[in-house]
Amino acid sequence: MILIVGAIVAGGALLTEVRFQPPYWVQGAIWGPAVIILSLAFLRPLKAGLIALQYKHRAEEARIAR
Repeated sequence: MILIVGAIVAGGALLTEVRFQPPYWVQGAIWGPAVIILSLAFLRPLKAGLIALQYKHRAEEARIAR
């Protein structure tokens, strides 16, 4: 999840810097909340995917694959 959010935020920050050249506090005001919002937005679907994969592969607590 952090790699997805990081790629979106870093790309957006670089694009914003190149096109508009805002002050650093504006970049922080834009991308600081964006990190939190995107992280929370991706949390539920990625957690659901992880649980689905555990169910599909019948993962159990403390089981070592053979």
